[in-house]
Amino acid sequence: MTKKLLPASLLTVAIALTLGAAPAAQATQATQATQATQATQATAHADGRISTAFTLPGAKVFPEGIAADPRTGTVYVGSYTDGTIYRARSGGRTAEVFLPSGTDGRHTANGLRVDGHGRLWVTDSTSGVSVYDTRTGARLAHFEIPGSDPRFLNDLAVTPDGTAYLTDSVRAVVYRVTPDQLAAGSGPLLPAYDLSGLLSPSPAGSFNLNGITADPAGRYLLTVDMTAGELYRIDPRTGAISRVALTGGDLKTADGLDLAPGGVLRAAQNMKNTLSRWQLSADGTRARLVRTITDPSLQIPTTLAQLPGRTLVVRSQFDKDGGPLPAPGAGAPTTFTVASVRGL
Repeated sequence: MTKKLLPASLLTVAIALTLGAAPAAQATQATQATQATQATQATAHADGRISTAFTLPGAKVFPEGIAADPRTGTVYVGSYTDGTIYRARSGGRTAEVFLPSGTDGRHTANGLRVDGHGRLWVTDSTSGVSVYDTRTGARLAHFEIPGSDPRFLNDLAVTPDGTAYLTDSVRAVVYRVTPDQLAAGSGPLLPAYDLSGLLSPSPAGSFNLNGITADPAGRYLLTVDMTAGELYRIDPRTGAISRVALTGGDLKTADGLDLAPGGVLRAAQNMKNTLSRWQLSADGTRARLVRTITDPSLQIPTTLAQLPGRTLVVRSQFDKDGGPLPAPGAGAPTTFTVASVRGL
């Protein structure tokens, strides 16, 4: 099926608002932050908890998504600008190309997730989601959004029963792929939940839903409205959708989410160069801000994945020349890397 792209005008506005583009004063602050990043990148990080886990080969990677396979320790990272999927083996300091740009017609990669059977899910914001065998790289299944209306398929989560849920940042819906659909191998990607009537009003063309994560027990999903900074809880059993009560802060510019056992929610807040940790109530209806780490060396973190003893964070460098949102004076990107953060 031919890809239906998000119109250039809408995509430009949406990405700008997603990453916090705003009036000149904010643009100046962003420029200063990126200049500070360039000045400190080659030396020790301001925050000693942040180091480099591994590098990504290529001059124009601009990574966005990450997924860790807990069984092997292998980590997968996707390029937003060309769709390449990189693989970093446990203990490795440099990733390798696992799926080259253009594989199966994919030229962008957003959300990534390894499910309980070791299959790698990769979203393409312009069309749909593909599922790959991590041993061979063979595509096992593919689902596309029907029609030609604007869309931006962003992130995904997989629940313990094998059902995948995916956010659309333009349509404010969550799509679903069931295990039976996965077994069939292909089909349309259809909305399961529509949050458009629940979200706070936001500027025209802006993104809303972005990151999504699942309770380890499968009781609920959490997805974030990054423009309003609000978090929503979805009950897959009943379909009930409610806003999570946040205390101590908000989730503005929140991109990727990770929910660990014990109700520990971690978020990457991209243009703030901030990682935040939240403690959820037992039923997931309330969340309290526990900790933040803010440092320009995070280089606009888009998402994160949890490994024993540390958090892996994607350094997107989206504001650099050639990225989705180049900032005035930001310059060319440095080597693309994934950060290792301790103590989050």
